[in-house]
Amino acid sequence: MAIIALVAAKGSPGVTTSALACALTWHRRLVLAECDPSGGSVLAGYLGGALDGPRGIGELAVGELRDGNLETAFWSQLIDLDAPNRERLLLPGVVDPAQAGSVAPLWQRFADFFTGLDRGDPRYDVLVDCGRLYVAGAPWPVLRTASVVLVVTGARLPDLSATRALVRAVERDFVEHRVPPGTLRLLLVGDGHRRSEVSKALRLPVIARLPHDPRTAAVLTMGGTVRAGRPLLRAASALEVPVGALLDRRRARLAWPVAQEVPDAV
Repeated sequence: MAIIALVAAKGSPGVTTSALACALTWHRRLVLAECDPSGGSVLAGYLGGALDGPRGIGELAVGELRDGNLETAFWSQLIDLDAPNRERLLLPGVVDPAQAGSVAPLWQRFADFFTGLDRGDPRYDVLVDCGRLYVAGAPWPVLRTASVVLVVTGARLPDLSATRALVRAVERDFVEHRVPPGTLRLLLVGDGHRRSEVSKALRLPVIARLPHDPRTAAVLTMGGTVRAGRPLLRAASALEVPVGALLDRRRARLAWPVAQEVPDAV
């Protein structure tokens, strides 16, 4: 599936929780990459700070700027969320604010590298938690490279107001950088307006809705026992189907041959 990015507007809920729920339930080999410039939270939250020593995208950025060793260092910075299978891997986000300055100039480098993981042996897809977009050093190159961008939003009026501005900003940026159309979808979180109403208001299709499930959200945020039968995890697992279908259609569309002009007869 290549890169699937999740992003939200200021005040919108659940980007990291949604991404982690997908990472723990999808049936494909993947890397969950925390690319939120404001910092990662899975290592200290869901994993309870159980691992000692620096790990993650900040360390990769420092090493890449110093030695250009991303290809060799990448795998050593990952955490196996389903050990020892190495089918669900985590690239932790920035934990030291000082590292954010090292990461920002390398977003395009990371985007290109993530894309290459889809062609590796074994192949990995990459779920990217981009966090809230309106922060310094936002990972725009990752969003532009992604095969699917899921805009995570609540379905109540204050959420939709902020998300509308974000969607328009992303659409303008994608036109400017010639990103092929059809990338953006809305991912609703919690109660509120109906899917059809939200889609009409924001002029963007809704791919799915994740339910309000505070018990599971607390486990994914602070750690604990993950129960696959909980509503949030069931919905996150089901999201793999429409995302996969969207990617299949997108790949087919990009693979269509371009009609060649036939020269006039002499």
